[in-house]
Amino acid sequence: MIQLSRRGRRARVGLALAVFGVLLVGTLWGTDDDFPFGPFRMYSTAPGPDQDAKDTRVEGVDAAGRTVALTEANTGIRRAEIEGQEQAYAADPARLDQIADAYLEHTPGAEPLRQVRIVVRWHGVHDSRPTGTYRDDVVAQWTMP
Repeated sequence: MIQLSRRGRRARVGLALAVFGVLLVGTLWGTDDDFPFGPFRMYSTAPGPDQDAKDTRVEGVDAAGRTVALTEANTGIRRAEIEGQEQAYAADPARLDQIADAYLEHTPGAEPLRQVRIVVRWHGVHDSRPTGTYRDDVVAQWTMP
């Protein structure tokens, strides 16, 4: 059996302590952006038993007035990326034109989009059970100039 030298053991212990230290600091003061050395809060929190459940969608309206669901398949942009940037889109809705451009790139022959909006559907919940009710809030909306 091969044994580590004293120097090798010290190096491994030092490395393990450094990784543990980074994990501890990330856990206590980190954000989702620091993952895997920070918490990934998306999966560690849940709404209360009587709080509405959030369902975000992105939709566009083409020149013919048809509403188009904008998904990863037809834009290349994951919903989680949209949700993560939701406040930035709300602050500057003109950024939604990038989604319209991505739609045209990923969907050859499609009608150009005249409007893109982020809509949050709040599903009613009571005692941790769906009530069948919902309301839609438009968080950000861009209309082609």
